[in-house]
Amino acid sequence: MEFVHKPIMLKEILSGLDINPDGIYLDCTIGGAGHSREIVKKLSNKGLLIGVDKDQDAIAVCKERLKDYKNVILVKSDFKNIENVLNDLNIESLDGVLIDLGVSSYQLDNKERGFSFRFDSKLDMRMDQSQELSAYEVVNTYSQSHLARILKEYGEEEYASSIAKNIVQNRPIKTTKELASIIEKSMPTKVVYKRNGAHKKTFQAIRIEVNKELDLLFETINYLITKLKSGGKMAVLTFHSLEDRIVKNAFKINSTDCLCPPKTPICICGHKKTINLVNKKPIMASLEEQKENPRSTSAKLRIIEKI
Repeated sequence: MEFVHKPIMLKEILSGLDINPDGIYLDCTIGGAGHSREIVKKLSNKGLLIGVDKDQDAIAVCKERLKDYKNVILVKSDFKNIENVLNDLNIESLDGVLIDLGVSSYQLDNKERGFSFRFDSKLDMRMDQSQELSAYEVVNTYSQSHLARILKEYGEEEYASSIAKNIVQNRPIKTTKELASIIEKSMPTKVVYKRNGAHKKTFQAIRIEVNKELDLLFETINYLITKLKSGGKMAVLTFHSLEDRIVKNAFKINSTDCLCPPKTPICICGHKKTINLVNKKPIMASLEEQKENPRSTSAKLRIIEKI
């Protein structure tokens, strides 16, 4: 299957990063190189693009798609390990950072990867195929209370308790279709018909748990801010409220001078802001892009500039 992933808000991201031809740019989740291919086109021979992804399929595709560029380094790793990646490459500072937190179209549309309830496939959902934990283990070995908590926290699923109970009662569950059927039977029929994808919240929650998508996101953003040069930019694309809340909070803290409680008469924390918000409210995809690419509808883009 061809690795297809249409880059979301490409023009807005390129404009926001304001590429320095001689700069060093980091794409923490390079995917199919949709954004990075356009970034590297703007770089001179002195510039450098570092692409990171924990999906081996993505790295293999990017090697082919970016083979004509000599100033590209590709690393198979989780972006949460980015400090080790940069240390290994002796990179002291960056001109720009892109983090696209979305699941690639390739992963969603490849039935062998088990990300979507649209296909009848084995429960998997691993972005990194070398890791042991998969959706199968989460669904079939987690306790009922643990499952309910995951569905509620990561999926914001109001029927989390009912779904978790029915999952445990119907084990073993081997395929996405089996899981989808159980989810449907765990909520009122009118809700199933009313919702646009009754299974979406549960599948999202399990995927987040399998890939630990929210773990260390806040800390990683804070670290990468310290690596930006003065005037350097960071752009982050999120696709659900949990991610966006973490990114928004990290940016808010780093763009605020004093973090003392509001009623404190004199600042005693000594905190100084290190970034400016390029956009105070998230940028959304244009209506034209949303019509052309429905997966851009939920995307939010936040951009900051290092002071």
